[in-house]
Amino acid sequence: MTSEERIELANLLFPNIKNETKYYEDKYPERKLPEGAMVTRYGPSPTGFVHLGNLLSAFADMVYSKQTNGKFFLRIEDTDQKRMIDGGIENIVGVLHDFDILPNEGYSFDGEYGPYRQSERTEIYQTYVKDLIIRGLAYPCFMTEEEIANIKEEQEINKTKIGIYGVYAVDRDLSLDEVKEHLNNKDEYVIRLKSPGNAKNEIEIVDCIKGKLKFPEHDVDTILLKKDGTPTYHFAHAIDDHLMHTTHVIRGDEWVSSLPLHIQLFEVLGFTPVKYAHIAPITIKDAETGNIRKISKRKDPWFGVKYYDENGIPIEALHLYLATITNTNFEEWYLANPDKNISDFEFSFDKQAIGGTSFDEAKLVNLCKTYFSHKPAKDIFEETLKWALKHDEEYAKLLEENKEDMIKFLNIEKDGPRPRKDIAKYSDVKEEFSYAIDSLFEKENYSKNESEKTYDTDLIIDYVNNYLELDRDNETWFNTVREFAIKNGYASSPKEYKAAPDSFKGHVGDICEAIRVMITGRLKSPDLYSIMKILGKDRILKRIDMYKNL
Repeated sequence: MTSEERIELANLLFPNIKNETKYYEDKYPERKLPEGAMVTRYGPSPTGFVHLGNLLSAFADMVYSKQTNGKFFLRIEDTDQKRMIDGGIENIVGVLHDFDILPNEGYSFDGEYGPYRQSERTEIYQTYVKDLIIRGLAYPCFMTEEEIANIKEEQEINKTKIGIYGVYAVDRDLSLDEVKEHLNNKDEYVIRLKSPGNAKNEIEIVDCIKGKLKFPEHDVDTILLKKDGTPTYHFAHAIDDHLMHTTHVIRGDEWVSSLPLHIQLFEVLGFTPVKYAHIAPITIKDAETGNIRKISKRKDPWFGVKYYDENGIPIEALHLYLATITNTNFEEWYLANPDKNISDFEFSFDKQAIGGTSFDEAKLVNLCKTYFSHKPAKDIFEETLKWALKHDEEYAKLLEENKEDMIKFLNIEKDGPRPRKDIAKYSDVKEEFSYAIDSLFEKENYSKNESEKTYDTDLIIDYVNNYLELDRDNETWFNTVREFAIKNGYASSPKEYKAAPDSFKGHVGDICEAIRVMITGRLKSPDLYSIMKILGKDRILKRIDMYKNL
C-alpha cells in the first residue's frame, strides 16, 4: 500500500481515534527522579489468587525502587476479561495492604500516569496501533479460527514453528480494496504486528539477573489487538511501560521466552526498551519423590498468601524471608545485624539466584523466631492481639482480660545475650503460653508432659508453703530449692546424684522438674522462677492441686 492508502486504512479501522501518539507522549512526560532511580511496576492479572511468587515479585519491585529513591507502581493488567474472577482486583489490592508491600503510585494509590487499569486504556493502545498501520508496521488479519487451526496442524505435521509468519501470514499484504471488501462483509479481524524479524538472525539480550541471553529474532506476526479491539498482554505492556516510564521489569522467568517479542515491540514502536530482570521460580523438594519441583497451590500450603495471614507469620518476618530469596547474601547479613532494618541492606541483581530458589520452611521458621526474640514483649502482645481479633476472637478476649500477666510472661528471658526463641508465629503464643491464662490451663495441659513419671505433690506443696519466697533473685531462689532437696534426701546436683544414685531419692533438678510440670503442664518452659513470680502462691497451689487430682 502507498502511504496515502495506509492513512485511509488506519482511518477506516479507527474512525474514533482522533489523537496522535504525540498527545500521549506529551501527557506523560519523563519522571523527575534522581539519576539511577528505578521505576518498577507490579502488574498482576486478576485471574486467580495471589501466591508467594507474586508476593516475591512485588517485594522486589518495592525494595529496588525504594533504595534508589525511585517509584513503585501497581498496574492492573486485566486485558483478559474472560478469565477475570469476581473480587480479583480487590484481592490484589487487599493483599498488598495486608502484607505491607505498598506501591507509592498506581491503581488505588493515585498518580499522574494513569489510568493504571489496562481495560481503561484501550484508546491509548488503539492510537499507537493506528500509527503502526500508517507506518506499514501492522495490518488487519481476517483469518478465521478454522484457517488458523489448519495452519497449526500443517506446521505440527511438518514439525515447523507454530504461528502466523512468512507464507502463513496470508493477510499481511492485502490491498486496500481487499481489506475494504472484508470490512463490507463484516468479517472479524485482529490487528497483527508486521514483524521485521528473521529467525535466522540471532539477537543478544542482557537480563539483569541471568546475564547475556541469545535468541533467534522474533519473526511471528503477533496479535496486537484482539477482535474486540482490546490489546494483548505483550502489546499493552510495551505501551504502558513506555508511557509510565518504567525502567526495570522484574518478573518470573516464565516470561524469558517472550523477550525477543518484547524487545522487538519496543524497537518497532520507537521506544527505549526497559531493563528486564527475570526471577527464578520458587522450588521445593517433593516429600514423596524427593525430586525438586516448582512450589504449587495443590501440594504446598505455603504457596498461597492466606497461609501466612491465617497462621500469624509476622509481616516483617515474611519480608525477611522474601529478602533472603531476593538476594543470596541477605540472610548472613541479617543474622549478623538483627537490629537493623531491611532498608539498611543494599539489594543487587548480581546477588539474585539464577536457578530455582528452594522454599525452606526451616529457614522461614528460624527467621521468624529471630524476629520475635528481638521484639519487645509489649509489641508481641499487641500484634498477637491484633491477629487474634481477626482469627481467634475467643483467645483475643482472653488476651485482653490478661494483658498485664501476658506481657510479663512474654518478657521472660528477653534481656539476656541469647533471648528466648520459642515463638515463630502469632498462633504459637496461644500454644507456647497456654499456662499463662488460668482458663486455658486445664487438665489436658498435662499431656504436654512427655515424661511418664509421677511426682510427689505433697513434697512440692510443702516446698511452696514453707520455703518458697517470690521476692528473691534467681540465684537465691535456687539455693533454697537446693537446701530443700538436701533436707528431703535429694542430691544437691545431678553430678552428685550420678556418682551415688542409690544414696538419694533424686536430685535438685527433679524437684524443679516436678514444679514445672505441675504449674505449666510441660517439661520445658521459659525460666521457672519467673513463671512462679507471675503466678503467685495461690495460683501455684491451685495448679498443684489440679495435678494431684488427675
